[in-house]
Amino acid sequence: MPISPNQGSTGGGTLVTITGTNLAGTSAVHFGSKAATSFTNVSPTQVTAVSPSGAGTVGVTVTTPGGTSNPLSFFYVGAPFKASISDTSGPTAGGNTITLNGVGLSSATAVTFGANSATPTVLSDGQLSVVVPAGTAAGTVGVSVTTAGGTNNGLSYTYVDTPTLGTPSPNSGPTSGGTAVTVPGTNLTTTQSVTIGGAVAPFSVLSDTSLSVVTPPGTAGAQDVTVTTTGGSSTAVGAFTYVAGPGI
Repeated sequence: MPISPNQGSTGGGTLVTITGTNLAGTSAVHFGSKAATSFTNVSPTQVTAVSPSGAGTVGVTVTTPGGTSNPLSFFYVGAPFKASISDTSGPTAGGNTITLNGVGLSSATAVTFGANSATPTVLSDGQLSVVVPAGTAAGTVGVSVTTAGGTNNGLSYTYVDTPTLGTPSPNSGPTSGGTAVTVPGTNLTTTQSVTIGGAVAPFSVLSDTSLSVVTPPGTAGAQDVTVTTTGGSSTAVGAFTYVAGPGI
């Protein structure tokens, strides 16, 4: 006589389906010593019941005019607890993989970011791996984890839009580098790196719409400027021109 699911929250409220024979006229369903919150005799071979609160492993029995069945094991699971999240922000498009650390995560079935849900990979009872779903819009959303023990929230995650870039000022300088350049754009607050012609450039964030960049040494000619943020990368093709010095 199988039971599905065979685990649920310590707070009760889990709807389980018990399948067997001669179940007509069911008069009681017990989870250990506690009666089910409610039950329904669906057919002579099936009964559904709502688990009461409990703890540990208990035997589930069905009582009919013919007697009481053998017990089936039901496992009470505590609510999950999330301690930390590996990355607290990422692109609005999603697709990046993060880890969640906590306890009671082994039966996790979903991780929800705001209104969007993803199915996690259980690494252990203390850790989940999940691919972040696309966000509805840029901004901070709550993160919740659903397990057999219930749903827990309390962490947050920030979706960040991909940056855009304007024309650097000045837009040219010597191949020796060292030119102080202002790079305009949008969504620049979380800038992680700037490259000019593939070479890493020192930078500082002035605002969400402006960066201060010092050009590294480069090759004469028009070079791409690429800015990478938490929200992704953007490239201004040929936006800065290196000018070779005079020779005599």
